[in-house]
Amino acid sequence: MASVCACGEYFVVNEEGELCLTPGTMGLRRMLTFSTPGTYQFQKADYPWLSRVRAQAQGGGGGGGGADSEPNEAIFRPGGAGGGWSASILNVSLLGAVETIVVGAGGAGGSGNLPGVAGGTSSFGGLVVGRGGDGGTASMTSGTGMTTTSGIAGPFGGSGQMAMGGGPGEGAIRLSGTSGRAGMGGASHLGHGGYGRATHGPGTSARGWGGGAGGAVSIGGEAQPGSDGGFGIVIIELYG
Repeated sequence: MASVCACGEYFVVNEEGELCLTPGTMGLRRMLTFSTPGTYQFQKADYPWLSRVRAQAQGGGGGGGGADSEPNEAIFRPGGAGGGWSASILNVSLLGAVETIVVGAGGAGGSGNLPGVAGGTSSFGGLVVGRGGDGGTASMTSGTGMTTTSGIAGPFGGSGQMAMGGGPGEGAIRLSGTSGRAGMGGASHLGHGGYGRATHGPGTSARGWGGGAGGAVSIGGEAQPGSDGGFGIVIIELYG
């Protein structure tokens, strides 16, 4: 009669006589993504086989400022900054019974000549935190003369075993009452900023997660709104 032996490194017999995989040897079993801004709860008891998690938190990108020039004049806006990103691999013993997940929204674009709003911070408990990027400024006044506006500094790294800040929003330049260039939005670890436009029009949208909005351009007295920054995201990989 044939017999079967099980490796003791990967299998264990429980009190009911069942052959089970040893916790910590099963590898990646599930991945949870939280991509809509808001607050959520993670309960480790929902996953009795859980041995560790890899959590990533990408902060939201900054929105772009609005632009409303005077007739026969122009305004060019800088881009918003990209959100910061952090990640950690955590043993289940380090987690509380319930960990709060926060997904940061992208910062709202400004209307009229208002600046963009900063993106929201994303987090997994207090263990992994990715900060939001600042919004684009609205400091350039309407005119026809050559001028520049500085870019927007990216946020510092947050909390986590790996933490990186977001990319800076690019500055803007006006060459005359009809020409110039708005700034690109800052990149994030999981997304790209909006492009820097040189034509009359609204701010440009980020791609992916956490990118900053590109700047708006108003030429000839017509208002153009800033675009919103990219949403943040929290990704949790569950290992058995």
